[in-house]
Parts: sequence; structure tokens; C-alpha cells
Amino acid sequence: MAENGIDLETLRHSAAHLMAAAVCELWPGAEYGIGPSIEDGFYYDFLLPEGQRFTDEDLPQIEARMREIASRRPEYLRQELSRQQALAEFGRREQRFKVELIERIPEGEVISCYRTGDFFDLCRGPHVHDASEIPAFKLLHPAGAYWHGDETQPMLQRVYGTAWNSQPELDLYLERLEQARLRDHRKLGRELDLFSISEELGPGLVLWHPYGATVRTVIEDYWRQAHRRAGYQLVYTPHLAREKLWETSGHLGYFADEMFGAMEVEGDRYRVKPMSCPFHILIYKSRARSYRELPLRLAELASVYRYQRSGTLHGLLRVRGFTQDDAHIFCQPEQVEEELARVLRLVREMNARFGFYELEVDLSTKPIKAVGSDELWEQAESALTRVLLAEELEYKLNPGEGAFYGPKVDIHIRDAMGRRWQCATVQFDFNEPERFGLEYVGADGQPHRPVMIHRVLLGALERFFAVLLEHYAGALPLWLSPVQLQVISVSDDQLDYAHQVALRLEQAGFRTEVPDRPGDRMGAKIRDSELAKVPYAAIVGRKEVEANNVNLRNNRNNEQTPISVEDLIARLRSESGS
Repeated sequence: MAENGIDLETLRHSAAHLMAAAVCELWPGAEYGIGPSIEDGFYYDFLLPEGQRFTDEDLPQIEARMREIASRRPEYLRQELSRQQALAEFGRREQRFKVELIERIPEGEVISCYRTGDFFDLCRGPHVHDASEIPAFKLLHPAGAYWHGDETQPMLQRVYGTAWNSQPELDLYLERLEQARLRDHRKLGRELDLFSISEELGPGLVLWHPYGATVRTVIEDYWRQAHRRAGYQLVYTPHLAREKLWETSGHLGYFADEMFGAMEVEGDRYRVKPMSCPFHILIYKSRARSYRELPLRLAELASVYRYQRSGTLHGLLRVRGFTQDDAHIFCQPEQVEEELARVLRLVREMNARFGFYELEVDLSTKPIKAVGSDELWEQAESALTRVLLAEELEYKLNPGEGAFYGPKVDIHIRDAMGRRWQCATVQFDFNEPERFGLEYVGADGQPHRPVMIHRVLLGALERFFAVLLEHYAGALPLWLSPVQLQVISVSDDQLDYAHQVALRLEQAGFRTEVPDRPGDRMGAKIRDSELAKVPYAAIVGRKEVEANNVNLRNNRNNEQTPISVEDLIARLRSESGS
């Protein structure tokens, strides 16, 4: 909702209709799919005549026609039709995608449509009164999108745009987009030599280069330390398993489309794992368990593989092979609330370490299709609510959006650009303990069913790494930087001393480099150090050699300070939190 002006969702939905009206005038015979409002904008999908495709050069022409149509002040007129009338109207207009959507609507239901000038659309609304009420809009870029996201369906041409209540608001948003373009993790990944994705390897599969692998190792080492302190036991599990395991867990029935195909091995069918839950369950089941062992917290940095259509892949943000910081907690019912509170505290601790201090929480409740009794769901939802309140975490309720096997809490962070990212998720599970017959022997000597909690804190490391890169524009904090300091000699005469300083820093635990290409000028070395986003450069010339110190240069603000190596080590330790 806009603070002043028209509700932004309404404004953007109306802008999508205006854009579709313009496209249909410019490309007679164009077929249109759907055109919703989305966060910060809108889009509409089209099938252009004779296989034509939109290009960036088409967007100004479409924008100009949108303004021309808006100047006519066409009203957004709502019309209600019967199913038969709607099928006849869109059939006459040769709009097959609308016909298909109408055919899915139950008999007898009234169908809402909107007319904007000559443009007629299947739509619930609401909309602005007329097109002149859309004060500021901009088309952003074209893209391809399969109808219904199904690669067996026609490939449509999607045009993205944005709309705001004033030109200054639009200008501010476009400035944010330009900043986001400069911070794009794919661009930074190339420039800083962090990772690559090779078509020879396969789409959605990541090659971590030495600098990127260094950052990832630092993240993983911190993750392991934090989890050991929090009482988790670390495990490793295989990359594949018999298909029967996924049948037992229910994943094959619910998520087969996201799993890679089966492979035959000695007459048995195997699948690469899309998630780790069944593996951790088998560790739990490997022997009898007592209530004295609970809660049992099993954690793993697990490599998993999911089939994502190539059109949906996006750098590190959406890949086919990724590492998930996965954990499962097996506990007694009376331990649930304390375990949930511990998870939320760990979420706060870890996000703060990476520079994210404000958390936004969604609580999702029982969906229409769900396993487990209403009583179990109510108990679980009440437990989550009590813990969120006790931990003083405000939350938004998402009714009916829980997983089929239990309610969940999704925790979001916002980056420096104000964008919202979901990383941590905590989920109850009534399904798996029942499917696998999990038990523990209680204090009464009788078997009991444990409660199972799924949780990830960072999510996929690949995705989290991309968020970090864009949040910091590649200039990672000292503790995360692949190279924390470069020792730069004024001339080749000081290279031996530079290597001695670097060795002392390495022995103190800091990642250090010496640019030592013969003949390179100091200015060029400093410029390269800045471009590589190395936090510090220790400049050493004749005076520094004689004084047995360095001239420390902060590459982020260009400040320079003479400092001894001992004081430099202390400063780096303090800043990096080591």
C-alpha cells in the first residue's frame, strides 16, 4: 500500500493492462497470457504473431503507445459474464490462453472481465478508474517464459515494468535498479574471480574458484563452530540413495518433478538427493533411542540436487546443485518450545555475524491438503506463536501457507538495497516420524513418537553467498574477504621485506598476498588492490624497512597510518572478531 496515492498493487495491475493494450495495438494478432502485479512492478506474457520476439529496442515504442492510450483516458470497465459468454468472447478474439483459463473455472461461476479501450481481459480487478491515473511507469526488460512455467507449453514473451505514484518515486526506484545492476553477483563473480558456471559442465552447476572457495570455507568453518556451540552433532550423508527411500519419505510423490531421474544400478533404482531429511532419519533409526538422548540435533552442510528448468536458473540464486545448511531436531513434545527458541536465537546470532540485524518473520499455518490431525496442527501453531512472542519477534500470519507436513516460520533479511531475502526456515513435521516409525523409549519405559523439526539458517550457501556479494557490493567484511591484506612494495628492492611481513601475517592467521610482478609500479599495485576489493594494503618502502613497520592503507576510505606489524596484527584481530 502506498502511503499517499493509489494502492501500488492496484496501480501496477492497471499498468499491466495498459501495457497489454499497447502491445495489442502495435502487434495486431498478439495473444496474451497473464499480467499480474509483482513486488515493485508488473509483467505481462505474450505470444507474438509469426514467432516475433521483443527486444530492448521495442520498449520505448510500447511506452510511447501506453502514454498515447492513457491520454485518451479510457476507463477500466468491469463486466461480468457467464462461462459460456466468456468462452465465446475470448474465442472470437482468438485468445487461446484466456480460453484455457476459463475452461478451468467451474460451471455456474460468474466470470469477471475488464475492458480498457479496445483491450479486453479476464481479470478480478480492482483497477484505477481510468488509464490517466497511472502517473509514472517504466518498462524494464523483456524475457522468455513458458506458459504455466511448463517447458512442454509454448514459450511466451514476457515484458517486465514498474509503476509508482510519482515520478520522483519512479526515479528513486530506477536508481536502486542501477545500483543493483552494479552489485549483480554474476558481474562481481567474474570481476573478482570468485566462481563460474560453465555450459560444458551443465547449467546450474557451480565451479568455485580459489577466492570464492576461500570465502565459502570461512562461512562453513564459522557455521560448524556456531553449531557445535549450540549443541548440534555434525554428520555426513551420501549424495544418492535407493528410490524406495524417497517413496517411504513421500518426496517421490510430492516432489518428483524437482528430482533428477532415476539411474539403474545392479537392478535397483537410485536417485540423487534433493534434501537430507530421510538420511538424518536413518541415522536416528540406526539404533534404539532413549528419552535421555533427546533432543538429538543433527546438522549437515549437505550437497543436494534439484531439477530446475533452465529458464528459471539465475547465477547462484537459483541453481541445480547446491549446499544446504540443513539440520533436524528430534525431541520430546515437552521440549519443542525450548528447541524452537534455541533455533531462533541461533538465527539471530548468525545473521548478526554477517551484518543482518533486522529480521522479518512469516508464520504459515495449515494448508488445505495436510497430514496430521487438527489437534496436532493447533498445538504446533500455538507453540510457534508462543515462542515468537517470547523471543519478541513480530510476525506476519500467512494462513494456509504451511507445508503439507506441518506449520513453518520463514525468516527474511533485507540487504543494503532494501530487497527482502528468505534464508532461515523452521518447520514442524508430523509426517516423517510416522512414515518411518520413529520411536524413543520414554521415562515410563514405553515407546513414544518424537517430534521432528526441520530447519535451515542460511539456506543454500550458493544463494547466501550471492546475497552477501550484492549486499556488500563485493567489498566483503574483513573476516570474510578472500584476501584480507596485500603487502605492496614501493619498488622491487623492498620485495624481500614485503614477503617477511606477509609471512608474519599469515602465521598470525590472516590471508595475505604480495603482488610481486617485477617492474610493476606501486600506483598500479594499489589500483589493482582496490579493484580486487582487498580491505587493506600495507605499503613498504625504504623508510618502512628501516623503521621495521608498514604504512597501512585502508582501501575502502584511502586513509594511511604508519603502524608496527605487531599493532597491525592486533588491529586486524579486533576488526575481524578473531
